[in-house]
Amino acid sequence: MGNDTLAVSKTPLLDTIKTPDELRRLPESDLRQFADELRAEMIDAVSVTGGHLGAGLGVVELTVALHWVFDTPRDRIVWDVGHQTYPHKILTGRRDRIRTLRMGGGLAGFTRRAESEYDPFGAGHSSTSISAALGMACARDLEGKSNNVVAVIGDGAMSAGMAYEAINNAGARDERLIVILNDNDMSIAPPVGALSHYLARTTSSGTYLYWRDVAKQLAKRLPKSWERRAARMEEYTRHLWQGGMWFEELGFYYVGPIDGHDLNALLPVLKNVRDAKQGPILVHVVTRKGKGYAPAEASDDKYHGVAKFNVVTGAQVKPKPNAPSYTRVFADSLVAEGRKDKRIVAVTAAMPDGTGLDIFGNEFPDRMFDVGIAEQHAITFAAGLATEGYRPFAAIYSTFLQRGYDQVVHDVAVQKLPVRLAIDRAGLVGADGPTHAGSFDLAYLGCLPNFIIMAAADEAELVHMVATTAAIDDAPSAVRYPRGEGTGCELPAEGKPLEIGKGRILREGTTIALLSLGTRLTEALKAADQLAAMGLSTTVADARFMKPLDTDLIARLARDHEVLITIEEGSIGGFGSHVLQHLALNGLLDRGLKVRPMVLPDRFIEQDNPIKMYADAGLDAAAIVANVLAALGRSHEAGGAHRA
Repeated sequence: MGNDTLAVSKTPLLDTIKTPDELRRLPESDLRQFADELRAEMIDAVSVTGGHLGAGLGVVELTVALHWVFDTPRDRIVWDVGHQTYPHKILTGRRDRIRTLRMGGGLAGFTRRAESEYDPFGAGHSSTSISAALGMACARDLEGKSNNVVAVIGDGAMSAGMAYEAINNAGARDERLIVILNDNDMSIAPPVGALSHYLARTTSSGTYLYWRDVAKQLAKRLPKSWERRAARMEEYTRHLWQGGMWFEELGFYYVGPIDGHDLNALLPVLKNVRDAKQGPILVHVVTRKGKGYAPAEASDDKYHGVAKFNVVTGAQVKPKPNAPSYTRVFADSLVAEGRKDKRIVAVTAAMPDGTGLDIFGNEFPDRMFDVGIAEQHAITFAAGLATEGYRPFAAIYSTFLQRGYDQVVHDVAVQKLPVRLAIDRAGLVGADGPTHAGSFDLAYLGCLPNFIIMAAADEAELVHMVATTAAIDDAPSAVRYPRGEGTGCELPAEGKPLEIGKGRILREGTTIALLSLGTRLTEALKAADQLAAMGLSTTVADARFMKPLDTDLIARLARDHEVLITIEEGSIGGFGSHVLQHLALNGLLDRGLKVRPMVLPDRFIEQDNPIKMYADAGLDAAAIVANVLAALGRSHEAGGAHRA
């Protein structure tokens, strides 16, 4: 038989399927072809938009199987984190917008309730799915409904304490709940094979579950010693092959492991657990990140999050940076400090690459600790290191640090332990949108006694601030800096500790004072140029420190100027609030000083280009000029100003 005979083209299916309802009309025999087309569509879409690639490729078959077996959206599927949901979005009526992913006005990079009825729970941070799904299952039972609730969680997300809290609660409550453990890295089970598939199908079947329940009821009528022996024997016979005893001990019925790319293995097991009347069931599915796209399979770490790329070669299209990123400057600065002081150690919560601590770890492997997706543990772990004389730097994104706030208060601030928080992704972050914005750290840290808080205006300042916080040994401290590349300023040969609580003046004026904290300083300088063209003499100052405040600098600015504008990349309750408090308590408002704090507005800023996001937030040079003119009672036209 020649090759031509085998090359029979199949009619494309993806173009005919827009929703899971239509998918469920397909015969099971067509699902393999549909999954292949779905994978190809996802690869093509992400090559245009950039975004998360590897995780989504790994769950294509699982996505198809879930929507084919379960009656979504009546049955709830709760995806953890959400960066693996691009195939889910394509399949749930959003294919026509999939090439707007992570763009202004486009689809979110994560699940979002406002976007689709197929997204029952929004998720930008990890390890929330089991808790949310259990809440939905309890609500279902209170309403007397019968729909299924499924949580899909990755093995990485299982390193967070919240996931274990939810499992513990679910096992104790005995609600009917299905958890899919997508194991694509941890390898917590024996190799997947035909015998494993057979056991998974058998032990998830209604017949097996029925007779297992009968045996349990019978065992309860036997003497206690016999009941315990029967239970141990049942567990032993299954766990000899499966390895799920830990989940069983917590009250879950364990099924697996199953090859998550083999629809013949997945479908019957999912049907069985769908129809089971058991309490919580955990289905252990083994997948491979980047599955079906060779470049991603070969380098799943580099293809977790990608820029636009060439589908044929896999080469990512990354514009050449004009300056090193703040993250890289922090990492190099920390390495430099680490060479000088062997007591400096680094802690990350599963983000060594994102925070730059992989660079520190390469040079000092024994002094870098990755604790997994466990920000609470990371903070208290760092506090423990500090008690023994070490100088820990906990590098955590601003948005993720929120998850360890109680530990920051109780275990660090109250005890005045010199833990050093390196707060990456401060301010607005672009394509990842509101779930990842670093909007609140100034407010939630600024209210804590004992803290020293800095914000770098540019990458040179960051070098000095790393040196500053390395030298602070009697209090907790934090330095915040944004995502992305720096300003291109010249970097110092080495960092020099700054005087604690002292800012700097970059430009002297007489009428307007612009007091900036962080990287809005560049916009403040632009605004000063525009104001100068209108005849308004402007002072520009960099606060450097939110806490302690430079009270001498603030008093001088208040005394010598008609208008004082504070500018920060954070919410209300941050730097501007502290400045206003000081001005009010010290009588510095009595002479009629016009003060205008500029902060992020009281709403979440949607994903877009960061420049557009800051314009939307009213924190660019044009907005600064408009605030000055409004404070003076002058119109834009009279002042000659206009929005860019």
